[in-house]
Amino acid sequence: MLFKESKTVELKEIVTDDLKKEIIAFANCDGGKIYIGVNDEGEAVGLNDADSTAFQISNMVRDAIKPDLTMFVHYETIKENDKTILVLNVARGTDRPYYLAKKGMRPEGVYVRQGYSSAPASDSAIRYMIKETDGDDFETMRSLNQELTFNDAKREFELRGLDFGHQQMRTLKLIDQNDLYTNLALLLSDQCLHTIKAAVFQSDQTVFKDRREFTGSLLKQMNDVYDYIDFHNQTQATIEKLLRIDRRDYPEVALREALLNLLVHRDYSFSASSLISIFSDRIEFVSVGGLMPKIELEDVMMGISICRNQNLANIFYRLHLIEAYGAGIKKIMAAYDNSKVKPKIEVTKNAFKIILPNINSEYPSESDDEHKEDAGEDIQKRLNDEEGMILKYTKDNGTITKNDVAALLGVSPSTAIRTIKKMIEQNLLKQEGKAKNTRYTLF
Repeated sequence: MLFKESKTVELKEIVTDDLKKEIIAFANCDGGKIYIGVNDEGEAVGLNDADSTAFQISNMVRDAIKPDLTMFVHYETIKENDKTILVLNVARGTDRPYYLAKKGMRPEGVYVRQGYSSAPASDSAIRYMIKETDGDDFETMRSLNQELTFNDAKREFELRGLDFGHQQMRTLKLIDQNDLYTNLALLLSDQCLHTIKAAVFQSDQTVFKDRREFTGSLLKQMNDVYDYIDFHNQTQATIEKLLRIDRRDYPEVALREALLNLLVHRDYSFSASSLISIFSDRIEFVSVGGLMPKIELEDVMMGISICRNQNLANIFYRLHLIEAYGAGIKKIMAAYDNSKVKPKIEVTKNAFKIILPNINSEYPSESDDEHKEDAGEDIQKRLNDEEGMILKYTKDNGTITKNDVAALLGVSPSTAIRTIKKMIEQNLLKQEGKAKNTRYTLF
């Protein structure tokens, strides 16, 4: 009888290191048989000691292939022309992808059957096998990178007096039942692939004053990003009667909760970075991933929360970073209770945005009259000379016209109109009347 190789049959004259690749390929696909003691021409050459060969292969499978594949490989001996042949029956495994322990869950370590031979699997094929085995839950899926370190995570746990050993990692679901790192572990590791991009803009979103990209463990990003936005959270002083009152641009609790929301609720199956944009009048937090199915924005505002990353949220809870699910948005809103400007939330199918207004962009207000008087003086300090002159004239006279501006600044009427439009866009002036009756007053 001549043996013949096929998609489910492999012939080996002796045991070589390549045998591991063939076993992995069959286990990752539809299974197959490997005949040991048969040459490439399909002729039986036999083995001197089939039992010893089977023991050698069994040790190889146990030590060199991950996850454990031993229960899917069965051994039998057959006789062909008085020659002893060892047959390996390799079944399709249930913990795919299987891979060489030394190479990891990468193309050079994962093999699949292609025609009559075994070949490295593509990245997409590896991800498909992980998804098929582990399901759609990103957190619990096995990480493609198994060479992870946790220096920043350990420091964060130690800072709060918490252990971060192997058993704790298993309890927190950073390690699965096969002692493999999950994607949740990848997020907390120093090798985390996801980043946060932050930028400070001038008056529009086209001119950068500063920008940064934060990398590393999510816990490191959390600390680094908070320091960055806290640095840009300026303190401004106002005088109310005889009292000097210092106000930061943004309530610290609102910044903290918006940042934690960005980290805990984003959809990490997308590779796009989270975004933080700082403007003179607001700061925007944009995370990838819209609301969970069957949840509406009104539900979120009421405190109802279905967490996309339940295990990650549990870790943040244990670190005393969050108190209870759904409380973050309420805290943000409560931080602005005494402010005229209020936070806004915008949602699309694939994004969630929290907009925190700059409290110091408000005018101080004890009464409407004082509001206007103080506004002209405070704003004038932050404007150029021409705009300051226009505001002072308007405050003194109640209104101002295009011709008044032209005469005041010594410019043409068209230049005066451009200056007025700019001040309207900045909410410094507002228009009253039309055509020849057009007047402008303080906003």
